Amino acid sequence: MLLLSAGMFGQMYNPVKWTTSVEKISDKEYVLKAQAVIQSGWHLYGQYIEEGGPSRTAFNFKNPKKSFELIGKTTEEKGHEVQDKIFDMKIKYFEDKALFTQKIKFTSDEVSNIAAEVEFMVCDDSNCLPPSSEELAFKIPNVKKVAAAEETAVTKNDTVVTEDKTIVEAEKTVSKAVADPVKKQESRGFLSIFIIAFLSGFAALLTPCVFPMIPMTVSYFTKQSKTKAVGIRNALIYGFSIVVIYVLLGSIVTAIFGADSLNALSTNVWFNLIFFVLLVVFAISFLGAFEIMLPNALANKVDSQADKGGLIGIFFMALALAIVSFSCTGPIVGTLLVEAASKGGIAPIVGMLGFSIAIALPFSLFAAFPGWLNALPRSGGWLNTVKVVLGFLELALAFKFLSNADLVLQLHWLEREVFLAIWIAVFGALAFYLFGKITLPHDSPLNHISVGRLSFGLIVLSFTIYLIPGLWGAPLKLISGFPPAMHYSESPNGIGGGNTEPANKETLPEGAEYGPHNIITFHDYDKGMEYAKKAGKPVLLDFTGYACVNCRKMEELVWSDPKVLGILKNDIVLISLYVDDKKDLPESEQYVSETTGKKIKTIGNKWSDLQIKTYKANAQPFYVIVDHKSANLAEPSAYNPDITAYYSWLQSGIQNFKK
Repeated sequence: MLLLSAGMFGQMYNPVKWTTSVEKISDKEYVLKAQAVIQSGWHLYGQYIEEGGPSRTAFNFKNPKKSFELIGKTTEEKGHEVQDKIFDMKIKYFEDKALFTQKIKFTSDEVSNIAAEVEFMVCDDSNCLPPSSEELAFKIPNVKKVAAAEETAVTKNDTVVTEDKTIVEAEKTVSKAVADPVKKQESRGFLSIFIIAFLSGFAALLTPCVFPMIPMTVSYFTKQSKTKAVGIRNALIYGFSIVVIYVLLGSIVTAIFGADSLNALSTNVWFNLIFFVLLVVFAISFLGAFEIMLPNALANKVDSQADKGGLIGIFFMALALAIVSFSCTGPIVGTLLVEAASKGGIAPIVGMLGFSIAIALPFSLFAAFPGWLNALPRSGGWLNTVKVVLGFLELALAFKFLSNADLVLQLHWLEREVFLAIWIAVFGALAFYLFGKITLPHDSPLNHISVGRLSFGLIVLSFTIYLIPGLWGAPLKLISGFPPAMHYSESPNGIGGGNTEPANKETLPEGAEYGPHNIITFHDYDKGMEYAKKAGKPVLLDFTGYACVNCRKMEELVWSDPKVLGILKNDIVLISLYVDDKKDLPESEQYVSETTGKKIKTIGNKWSDLQIKTYKANAQPFYVIVDHKSANLAEPSAYNPDITAYYSWLQSGIQNFKK
């Protein structure tokens, strides 16, 4: 539950900024340098990638007057090289920055600027942008300048900085149809964090460090207060103080890391590795190996301040509770902050608000109604059982962070089968613990198993058995999004699996072909729309790319679901528009984009320009349901592995079409 996340909707991205400079070697020889500054979380592909892979970076140095000659090839830095399983080849990419250099020799003295064009492609863990090109200008020092009209970039000292003005303009005019879903999705994301944190707060209440404090604290307020009303007032202030303390902790995390910068951490390798280790430490602590405690001196000092009485004394009593219970609440709070931090924004504050309200609520309610204390179960060994169960859950969650790091690096060390095997071992051990077959430090002697413990043990055992078929290719839709995707596996199609060709190929409509899962698919917008009118069906526009990893994930994980697949095959016309299609448009169909001002030369350029112009978005995958007049039937959707949400989204579009 701690890894529930909202899908990301389309928006404009411009993750690469190019700068140029020139280094003089001799009077005739120079080195042209082009540096790409890459936004955190994104990566830029290298120049030398085999055919069939993602679009590589390519430079075209313009030399119409033959005033210089290139010496050797354009060189690049070391970068990262991985064996990509999807493309089945070695692929080189760069993170943060990349420097490309080209040595030249002048054959003429009347050159002050050299123009070039760079074509490149960038991806992150959720999006792949279509191949883009950018004009570069290299200012040659100590040479007479040509006319100002020939200069195509803004110069600063000896460096030329070029910016994609169309992207900037597009960012300023993000359409309301796409911006509104983003805000709604963020609201849903914060609500999910609040609810999960609230439930986690109740889990923390059932730990040995917190639960016994409820009757003691409530008893203190009722005895020290002269009237019942004063006791209730003091208890409410105490509860409010607990909320303030934990929300302050969330605010500090947000202030240190920044409200927006935390988002990039979710795909950062070091972030995931550090918190994998952190959660393993939390889990071992919960299992009884040691306790995570704050210094006793701090606890004693805070406790002495609590004796002063008044509002300040009540606040310090709340702070004392937070410190004394840290060995139980610390791992839970730490896990919440880790997950909230990966969401970015004010998520840590929202998470701590939900957690603290759940902690504070019982103290306030029992102070108002002291008679309820008689209904509470007595403290005992069952509290330690709750703590151990939380430890096993922390351990399982830790491997999700390790899996994220493995996916980003594409190491294939923690593929789907390995991940599931670890989870089977963890939850299997938890089941044995609940049945009393495994005992841990601090466990009380178990003479018999209670009905509640037996019932929960059976649930865990059933879940463990459910995971086992996943080792042989079962989809395991109950935990979709937790283990690595089906394609990130030793056997992507399952044991003995594989796609079969349909027997009735001759029935394909003109201009169509069989796509993923043998769905009839059009790759031309006009032909697809024409067929949709004849068939009387709505259209699903699928802005995708051959090198788009998350597009493949959606096709393999979400489109394969029987309900979704039934809609895609029977109730809708699919038009898949590949924004990285390199085929040239006929000369008569080439044009200059109204949005970007660039000449549209390829089929991929055409579909990318359509996406930017119509929907003010340039990331893939990007899905839009439209009618025969290209009017939206539902808010656009993007990468969202939630099968139920995607199915509901398709259904809503179809229902709006029928109205």
